[in-house]
Amino acid sequence: IAKLEMVGLRAQDADKYPSELSGGMTKRVALARALALDPPILFLDEPTSGLDPIAAGDFDALIGTLQKTLGLTVFMVTHDLASLTTVCDRVAALADGKIVAIGPMHELLQSEHPWVRAYFHGKRSQMLQHQMR
Repeated sequence: IAKLEMVGLRAQDADKYPSELSGGMTKRVALARALALDPPILFLDEPTSGLDPIAAGDFDALIGTLQKTLGLTVFMVTHDLASLTTVCDRVAALADGKIVAIGPMHELLQSEHPWVRAYFHGKRSQMLQHQMR
């Protein structure tokens, strides 16, 4: 129950069936389950996929809070550029099955690797570029 409350759910939510949970609640239940054994490292795979931008932002903020309050190391696989800038201290970019760039976001934005440039400076990255200013 403490872990459910830690991720923003109520004790009453523990009795709900999966079909009674929203997408955001499902993500938070999964997070509470992952935190149940007080791990030092939290692995997240596309944690904001399927969430609307508001819920995704709230989830990113929750991860940031948990990082600070619990001293967690978070290893996150994501394509969500907003999550990268909000949650991640270091980013590793994978292309052709290998790491082609690694470091803080400002360093990746300076990379000359063609895939990294296309990903971080392409049409869908306009929000990222705006946030970094």
